[in-house]
Amino acid sequence: MIATISELANRFLGRGDATITVPSFDGALKPNQLLEQAETLLACDAPEDLAVDGDALLIADGLRLVRLAGSSPAEIRTFERPISALAMLPAGGLAVALGGTEVRVYDDIKAGTPTSVFTGDLNAVNALAPAADGTLIATDGSTVRGFSDWARDLMELGATGRVFQLDPKTHTTKQLASGLGYAFGAVADGGDVLVSESWRHRLIAIAPDGTRKTVLGRLPVYPSRLTPAGGGGFWLTAFIARTQLVEFVLRESAFRRRMITEIEPDYWVAPRLSSGHSFKEPLQGAHIKTMGIMKPWAPPRSYGLVIRLAADGSPRYSLHSRADGVNHGVVAAVEFGRDLVMIAKGPGRVLKLPLANLDEGIRA
Repeated sequence: MIATISELANRFLGRGDATITVPSFDGALKPNQLLEQAETLLACDAPEDLAVDGDALLIADGLRLVRLAGSSPAEIRTFERPISALAMLPAGGLAVALGGTEVRVYDDIKAGTPTSVFTGDLNAVNALAPAADGTLIATDGSTVRGFSDWARDLMELGATGRVFQLDPKTHTTKQLASGLGYAFGAVADGGDVLVSESWRHRLIAIAPDGTRKTVLGRLPVYPSRLTPAGGGGFWLTAFIARTQLVEFVLRESAFRRRMITEIEPDYWVAPRLSSGHSFKEPLQGAHIKTMGIMKPWAPPRSYGLVIRLAADGSPRYSLHSRADGVNHGVVAAVEFGRDLVMIAKGPGRVLKLPLANLDEGIRA
């Protein structure tokens, strides 16, 4: 009863979980347009994830696994279902998640038969990462919705995300965490596992005993995949940004239920990986074009963001594509040679920025 009274008081006063304020892009997250300056390496139909295979880049593009060495992409193989996550193993093995419900491990990228297959109750596997002991870390976004139906999971206030440890040697699966607000991205950090908890706008550390602590919280975005950065630290992508309008809708249960039932998903008051393609899209004040121009500071329905994190998880700087840009829906970022390579899923692009220029660009 006390909790109920507290919730009612918060709702009446607009505080606690009932607040609709959104943290600002400030400090290390100060907006810029560096992602708009990135070179387009490759245009894809449905790019999803990246991995590095020695001197080549592996790209998950729908059903296809593409290898890019230099400027010549080559299709390695196709699968019967879309690739939802990708990872290279230290010994040269390949791990692929298919349709979010199955993970296959191969000895190398051209092997025809997997050495391990994981299914069980996997439902929305959206990221894979190798651990130092030879196991795989897998984030399973939701037990209710598929890996591509994340917007519905957000609108339904989903909190069924999980993190698994997959062991290719013993063919066993161990659950490390459950009840997460859409787990989307993980990386090994010593004995801990860093995990993006998208709907709670934070990065958490999960210890071997299962305890959790918040490493980076109150983000103005929904974080996604993580990868190690050269010299220590990590790259954290954010596939969509938060807005006050969406925060308000998330707290209006009756409106959300009607919207989900009566309106096509493309036109929900919900964030998207790209925007500005239809007059039917919901408008929100400053988001309306003024004299035919979209202002970069307008509330974004879609956004592009990559954050460079220090070893302790604190943000050092960030790369943006703002409301008036097009390189939105960034879902993956890896270091490849002297470049940072990223997937902007909104426009279907694989992007490249020289690592040497990033610090200089941020200072400028």
